Amino acid sequence: MKQAEIVMAVQKMQEYIDAHIYEEITLKQLSTVAGYSSWHSSRIFKDIIGRTPFDYIRALRLSKAALVLRDKEYKVIDVALDYVFDSHEGFTRAFSKEFGLSPKKYSQNTPPIQLFMPERVFDTYRSIHKGEVNMSETKVTKTVFVQIIERPARKVLLKRGIEATEYFAYCEEVGCDVWSMLTSVKEALYEPIGMWLPQHLITKGTSQYVQGVEIPLDYNNAVPNGYDLVELPPCKMMIFQGEPYNDDDFKDEIGEVWRHIEKFDPTIYGYHWAPEVAPRFQLAPMGYRGYIEARPVVAVN
Repeated sequence: MKQAEIVMAVQKMQEYIDAHIYEEITLKQLSTVAGYSSWHSSRIFKDIIGRTPFDYIRALRLSKAALVLRDKEYKVIDVALDYVFDSHEGFTRAFSKEFGLSPKKYSQNTPPIQLFMPERVFDTYRSIHKGEVNMSETKVTKTVFVQIIERPARKVLLKRGIEATEYFAYCEEVGCDVWSMLTSVKEALYEPIGMWLPQHLITKGTSQYVQGVEIPLDYNNAVPNGYDLVELPPCKMMIFQGEPYNDDDFKDEIGEVWRHIEKFDPTIYGYHWAPEVAPRFQLAPMGYRGYIEARPVVAVN
């Protein structure tokens, strides 16, 4: 059996779970979707994902339930039943074990928590093994859109690495689950971002590349262990946005935008680059919107 077929079978199970998250899900249903026996489907799922199917389902339901408790004024028992837990007590035990606090306490304070946000495994596999699939090598000139935005005075909740200067090295140093913690922050002004810090914001022995989320100046909720809270002044950012692309091609598309930025002259807009003013940042690459990156600028005197 080819590895790609195994990974695709696991992704089919993931997709079935996503589509039926509010319903009872049996191993028999998952094995039918995967096209293998129940025993084999469970084994390959655990091998690829690192969790059994039912551990995966429980963690995913608890994370989705946490977001409901964060954003809606729902009763804990109603959320528990929506996510197929038999009782308030069972849901509370599972939630407390997963996140370290009860659902009632979480709904009252909504501190940052480590959500479970799994990737679709075949999409990841295909991206890593991109050279194994047939792709056009025709180079096409693409449009990169440019605009100026203003960021207000704000704070950023961030997790530092050790020596990383880019995303993949950062994941090797601190893991790839920082994003799920940042996504849980209720007070977030914008979506989580990857950042290259200016020199004055890099503490000794830590990385230039970090991940974080911008929050209001008056943020007074919990700061998770290992995270820092940094204040940022108002600034102007020049935003570069590439064309939509196939998700498999994200590395090429990032490179396309970077090459455009290297050749770009900001003075045509009346600005100079200002790398010391604020962090340069990137949004999570998503093919439907194109790759987006921002560089700090100041107006030409």
